[in-house]
Amino acid sequence: MLYSFDAPAPDGDFPDPAPSGGDFLARYLARIGYAGPVAPTLDTLAALQAAHQAAIPFEAMDALTGEGVDIDPQAIAAKLIDRHRGGYCFEQNGLFLRVLQAIGFAAEGLLGRVRWMLPADAPATGRTHMVVRVTIGGRPWLVDVGFGATVPPQPLALDDAMPQPTRHETYRVRPLDAGYRVEADIAGTWQTLYDIEAAPAPAIDFEIGNWYTSTHPASHFRHQLIAARTTAEARHGLRDNRLTIRHVGGNIEQRYLSADEIEAALADIFLLTPEPGWRRAIERAATAEIAG
Repeated sequence: MLYSFDAPAPDGDFPDPAPSGGDFLARYLARIGYAGPVAPTLDTLAALQAAHQAAIPFEAMDALTGEGVDIDPQAIAAKLIDRHRGGYCFEQNGLFLRVLQAIGFAAEGLLGRVRWMLPADAPATGRTHMVVRVTIGGRPWLVDVGFGATVPPQPLALDDAMPQPTRHETYRVRPLDAGYRVEADIAGTWQTLYDIEAAPAPAIDFEIGNWYTSTHPASHFRHQLIAARTTAEARHGLRDNRLTIRHVGGNIEQRYLSADEIEAALADIFLLTPEPGWRRAIERAATAEIAG
């Protein structure tokens, strides 16, 4: 079955957010440049997801620089809304979950294990990825605004294992014994993104997953500069000094950047204002040798 959501995300300039003391939902909608209907419907969900991904970039600079990542709801709102920063899954999907619940959606957070770019027989990874499950009219949908350059760009039906085309890749969700496996068709091959547990996770499990992701020496966010942004026209990904732009239609641009060019890309492509404390990490990223 095909699922089509004609909800192109706004691109380019976004309105300034309302003052930080204002209403949370109004501040968020201003942040993502969304002025459409706000009702707990599938069309609204898809439109908000697209606008969020285009406006709020995926990034993990605070983990890379050792600043730490605070996933308290107020800290997330202050960072992603008021300071115009981005974040990774616990921040992005934590914010989106709070927004959806404020609108009136039946939404809950789920935890899963990332399998992206791993062989099929690789050992289990930690429970370090957060997504959101939304139930509309009795039907469950997976929504994710925090999985970097391969993030699903629209809601995925959790009760249908058939391929689900999107503006970018085609996805499918296969049932597991206690959850779901989310896959994407990459150049004609199904690649696993992550396995998600069906049972909602308690808050402490998100805290533990975030602590590991932001502080453990094995976390790639502690060693690589990573940023991503998905719009209706293209996916933009930065991994250390390698910038990749995958346009809708298949055209791919890729180039390697100097430190100054990385800083410029963070501002111009990923809509971030580079902070002075980032410069050392940016200079390290500019000398990285990336395999693959």
